[in-house]
Amino acid sequence: MTATESVVSEAPFIVRRTVKWGDCDPAGVVYTVTFGEYVISAANLFYNHLLGARSADFKRAHGFRTPTRALEFDFRRALWPDEVFEMTVSVHEIRSRTYVLEVMGRMATVGEDVFRAMLTPVCIARDERRAVDIPVPFRTALERHRDTCRAVPAAT
Repeated sequence: MTATESVVSEAPFIVRRTVKWGDCDPAGVVYTVTFGEYVISAANLFYNHLLGARSADFKRAHGFRTPTRALEFDFRRALWPDEVFEMTVSVHEIRSRTYVLEVMGRMATVGEDVFRAMLTPVCIARDERRAVDIPVPFRTALERHRDTCRAVPAAT
């Protein structure tokens, strides 16, 4: 089986993905819900990079989960089977119990915008459904990545 997703940069954090035929409706356009799967997958790869370990293990050890509180999209173009696009994940905002990741989707070869997504997870206690403050080690990792990317000149 061929991999359809890979990390191509860590700062900024970029995931390259190839659209699979099964991601598309009968007209050959990526299903809307599939974009959500793309964003969540990129976020999970980002967490693994950010934490230097499997994010599920880190979260379990620190007693929290990060379900999605909000997911917002602005679509700019359709995607078709076998097209290659990249998702840049950045830390947009850090609050007390939530944070916002911005995921920008662009065509890999021409840089044309595909979508902009804003993913807002909320930290909850692992065994309860109540919001908790972002655990300090996780907050520190988010801040470190945000600050590192701010220091890197934007590509032109």
